[in-house]
Amino acid sequence: MLVKITAKRQVTFPARVLNALGVQPGENLELIEGPDGFYLRPRRIVSSRLAPLRGRLKRGQGTFVLKTFREEIHDPALRD
Repeated sequence: MLVKITAKRQVTFPARVLNALGVQPGENLELIEGPDGFYLRPRRIVSSRLAPLRGRLKRGQGTFVLKTFREEIHDPALRD
């Protein structure tokens, strides 16, 4: 599969590739160098960075919806 690099060095991946990686718009991909070249993997949430939210998430009071959480405004320190 070929992807084109723009003059601004941007790349657009086919939707099926992003779907297979399980990423959505606004999420990050990590480019990792290995012995056989480079590969991509989704950049997942680092649970240690969620520590400031510990007191806000209460057990037994509904479910935590990540999509809703991402759409809310939060402390910039929690962002990548």
